[in-house]
Amino acid sequence: MALLCSRVTLVSVLGLFAGVASASARIGYNESIQPILAENCFQCHGPDSASRKGKLRLDGAAFSTQPRENGDRDPAIVPGKPAASLVIERLRAKDPDEVMPPPETHKQLKPAEVALLEQWIAEGAEYEAHWSLIAPVRPTVPTAGARWARNPIDAFIAARLDAEKLRPSGEERPERLLRRLTLDLTGLPPTPAETADFLRDPSPAAYERVVDRLLASDACAEHFARHWLDAVRYADTHGIHIDNYRSIWPYRDWVVNAFRRNLPFDQFTVEQMAGDLLPNATIEQRVASGYNRCLSTTSEGGAINEEYEAIYAKDRVDTLGTVWLGLTAGCAACHDHKFDPISTKDFYSLTAFFRNNTMPAMDGNRYDTPPTLFVPAVADRPAWTRIEQELAALKGELTARERAGGEAFDQWLARASQLTPMPRDFTVRQLVALRGEAPADGPLSASEDVVGPYGRAVRLDGAPREVGSAVALRREASVSLSLMVRVDGQPDGPLLSCRDPGEAAAGWDIFLEQGKVGLRITDGTGLVAVRNVGGALTAGQWHHVLLTFDPGAWRSRTIEVFLDGKSTVNSGISTFLPVDIVPAAPLRLGVAAAAQGTQTLLTGGQVWVQDLRVFDRGFLANEVKELAD
Repeated sequence: MALLCSRVTLVSVLGLFAGVASASARIGYNESIQPILAENCFQCHGPDSASRKGKLRLDGAAFSTQPRENGDRDPAIVPGKPAASLVIERLRAKDPDEVMPPPETHKQLKPAEVALLEQWIAEGAEYEAHWSLIAPVRPTVPTAGARWARNPIDAFIAARLDAEKLRPSGEERPERLLRRLTLDLTGLPPTPAETADFLRDPSPAAYERVVDRLLASDACAEHFARHWLDAVRYADTHGIHIDNYRSIWPYRDWVVNAFRRNLPFDQFTVEQMAGDLLPNATIEQRVASGYNRCLSTTSEGGAINEEYEAIYAKDRVDTLGTVWLGLTAGCAACHDHKFDPISTKDFYSLTAFFRNNTMPAMDGNRYDTPPTLFVPAVADRPAWTRIEQELAALKGELTARERAGGEAFDQWLARASQLTPMPRDFTVRQLVALRGEAPADGPLSASEDVVGPYGRAVRLDGAPREVGSAVALRREASVSLSLMVRVDGQPDGPLLSCRDPGEAAAGWDIFLEQGKVGLRITDGTGLVAVRNVGGALTAGQWHHVLLTFDPGAWRSRTIEVFLDGKSTVNSGISTFLPVDIVPAAPLRLGVAAAAQGTQTLLTGGQVWVQDLRVFDRGFLANEVKELAD
């Protein structure tokens, strides 16, 4: 921004040529005295208490102009009286044991420097705060260079040249002058066409017109923005650990545009520091506060959140001190600053401002670590604003509709008992009622005479009971089997099976283990072999047991057994089987195998079954509950 650069340039020039007017003005501490003391005296007589000698400080009037701590000597500096000042006495001493700086430091003030100190003390020995904390004062413009100076800066240069007894250089050739100017303002050389245009314009105002043209160019805004972005540590990556990409370029574009618009420096500062906190902040102002995200972040394993939150806050204060105050504030992170007026308390009080944000300590190695802001393209912003307004109106309508819908829902709920639920497809491929029949020699005994939901039930007494052909679990076909079960005691053994002896052949069975329902599946090759046990049956009660397998639209599901509508055994095998499981054995009750006289029977209790159904479909959890009911 031209305004910013003009201000910085003016401050630099005033500082550089402040000594020009010193012949008639008072000696300035910051320009003339502090450099001498810092170079030759502060190491032993400065703010560092660990290296201080003789209990003497020279870095402030409160120390140097007061009586010494031991009380036996006058102050080191007596304002207005250089001859009575210990500093001058020791600087002019001839005795190696008395002279300052001591000979072993290999430092010695020049006579002109000693004379400058004497003049400063004679004028009152006035100390000054750090230059960045003093408002600039426009000095009187020297009268030197009357023959060639064209502006106040030229006059300061001429005065300094006269003081140094130097002659000014001759006026530069137009093409070289244009090259220097263009490189300074844009970082690029002029084009041949621009050079030719400049050489063809003999007007005294040609140079000013080129300056105005360059300051208004995009290249100038980008050139100035480049220096600013370097200072505020802008980067397109995180900077630590994996150093992933960071999507923060809208802030970069905002800085370029701020220079292009010649944004006033105070506004340039406020919008970067806290643009998102301004009343009714615009997108641009919120983007500007992206300055606060221009720091190295991490998501490294083992990093401690609290530690990095402190590191981030320190980094922001350091940058504020360097870029806006011209101070190295970082020293105060560990102790009161030894050279600048910043205490540790002040430092951490300022970090509290920067810690008042919602940015996480760990960046997650993401390019868009939250909080984030959606920034539409400039060309889309009018439409985006209109759409946001329309969305706000629609959301208001939805809220009103939700409120109104509550009353309609209450009315519907009042008559819900009269509604007929939507019928589900519970078509049964095969139904085995399994009703018990009276023995030929008389009625059933009390232990056998058990009535289920469909009348007298069948007790599995150990005799092989074949109830249908084999039921395969195929990768492209859905199937489910359900039956009603009642147990007494804690029986062990097969309940419903399609499996031959041993584990070598393909098959499956639902079994009981101490009254708990289990599922066993094998394909005979080792690709699929599982045995899981789930929920327990309560003795004396009827339960609904369902095996469901659906590889169709629900391939993310597994082969499951439900007990009374609740999933109780999960095979852990996806319904998208690697092979089809095609048993050779038929569907049996109460026995797992009956080949060559070998069979596994139920033991340890009694089991009754009823209503065996086979479906050509799978069931979701809510459907299983409805089927069980």
